[in-house]
Amino acid sequence: MADEIVLNYHDSILRKSDVRILEGPYWLNDTVIAFYLEYLEKEKYGETDLLLISPSVTQCLKASHEKQIPDFLDPLHAKNKSFVFMPFNDCMGFVSPGGTHWSLLVFSKSERKFYHFDSSSCSVSGMQAHELARKLESYFGLTNAQIKYMESLQQDNSYDCGIYVLCNIENIAFHILKTGTIESVQKLKKVNVSSKRHELLELINQLSQSHHDTE
Repeated sequence: MADEIVLNYHDSILRKSDVRILEGPYWLNDTVIAFYLEYLEKEKYGETDLLLISPSVTQCLKASHEKQIPDFLDPLHAKNKSFVFMPFNDCMGFVSPGGTHWSLLVFSKSERKFYHFDSSSCSVSGMQAHELARKLESYFGLTNAQIKYMESLQQDNSYDCGIYVLCNIENIAFHILKTGTIESVQKLKKVNVSSKRHELLELINQLSQSHHDTE
């Protein structure tokens, strides 16, 4: 049976296989994460100073030479944003998708610092966050920028890291919009994570129904 399109939302296309990922205890793929970031950008943070970068662009940043960074970030007007969110996985190769764990790197212009949030304290992710921050610091006009590894609620399974990343993004964004900083953000509460899959499925269903109603 064809993998039918469930939702076409701006630049994001979700298929039945993506929805099944949310229905079961499965690792989130780039497509689901990119969709939700686009939704947040369009519906919640469009008038803010936050930039949410898709996982595919973050992977390109990881794979690229420092001189190529402007090719990916200039079209997004990244230098004009005060906070830049970059979800990434621990894939070491750059030819095809992969990886087994998601985490989050956030740049704060006012604090002149990078923050890494990891729900599994993965050494590989920490190393890659450090390498990515070092690659980006000159683009943002910094030298030897500090990289702070933040205390983060830890997942209790091997597949919910993507859910934690999405919840962390919203938790951090809420704190930023209230305080203008990341430094004192409180870590997630478990209840935020446990209900997220159902929330995403409901959102996809609502957007899909709304799309059909307008046709």
